[in-house]
Amino acid sequence: MLDNRLVKLAENLLSHSVQLGEKESLLIEVRGEGHALAKELVKQAYAKGAYPFVRIIDPTIQRELMMGASEERAAHLVKWEEPMYKDLDTYIVINGPVNDSEMADVPVERRRAHQKVMQELNDFLVSNVRWTLLNYPTAAMAQSANMSTEAFEDFYFDVCSVDYKKMHEAFLPLKDLMDRTDKVRLVGQGTDLSFSIKDIPNVICSGLRNIPDGEIFTAPVRDSVNGTITFNTATSYMGTKFENVRLTFANGKIVEATSDNTEKLNQIFDTDEGARYIGEFAIGVHPYILHPMNDILFDEKIAGSFHFTPGRAYENADNGNRSQIHWDMVNIQRPEYGGGEIWFDDVLIRKDGLFVLPELQGLNPENLKG
Repeated sequence: MLDNRLVKLAENLLSHSVQLGEKESLLIEVRGEGHALAKELVKQAYAKGAYPFVRIIDPTIQRELMMGASEERAAHLVKWEEPMYKDLDTYIVINGPVNDSEMADVPVERRRAHQKVMQELNDFLVSNVRWTLLNYPTAAMAQSANMSTEAFEDFYFDVCSVDYKKMHEAFLPLKDLMDRTDKVRLVGQGTDLSFSIKDIPNVICSGLRNIPDGEIFTAPVRDSVNGTITFNTATSYMGTKFENVRLTFANGKIVEATSDNTEKLNQIFDTDEGARYIGEFAIGVHPYILHPMNDILFDEKIAGSFHFTPGRAYENADNGNRSQIHWDMVNIQRPEYGGGEIWFDDVLIRKDGLFVLPELQGLNPENLKG
């Protein structure tokens, strides 16, 4: 029997996230597991009078393709995919990981060659197609979260069924404040970092582009970042996990980077010039996501967190930084993770993961849950 929670999730994805309309095209891409959700999306898309299409990607085969990747091969892929993507209305990506480290041994130079050519088409998709990316609950994800599969599924559907319309309304005062803010300061254990967000747009994320969702993002003025930041959650890039990442900035640039794998960390930051500059600063608020599970779609939304992102800026919050990479790194400021503070123009707005200004307290977990 189909889980009714899956039916509801499909309804939310089509009606709220991509807002699929009659006679519109929908590409459903399944990476790994998630076939049951894809089938339900197809069923509901047909009921709306839309045109669903499905692409199934096996991660082990994708790894084999990437092991031989080159700019020439990627150029042929663009030639093949571009007409489809440029005629697409909506796009849902279901990521159902079986092995988070499947791509870990793909050589960095192969990834760079592939990403370099694909970047323009990826940028077009992000800016011109109504898209949503979500992770599908798998045993691998449950294991990463240190939970049983059943308990993780219950957690997953709680996370995905939060009232995103209410969340959006609660974000509006913070958006208004960020629109008026110049200087940001982040303080915590191993962290004292300052930068400007003056005149950079900020974007509320409340269930349109990601499920789960729950963040507001902007970007620092490119050359304004100074100080040191230490990340108290693990972070992964193309299948390689890093812990205890510590970055020091001078005039926007990462001038020192250390972790439990410092050499590989710096190889990634040497991908191109923009990889050592920051493309995003975001604040996470999801009331049901409290602890890291080495899955960035969840970790970047953790209540009481922020993330700071070496690499490419988004076009809708653009500071001009360009790079092949976009690597979200998360710091949790709740007391059990060491605490911390966020200051806007010398005014404390969040302490130990809770918003202190009255107009922002609607974003605290007890209010978003209610």
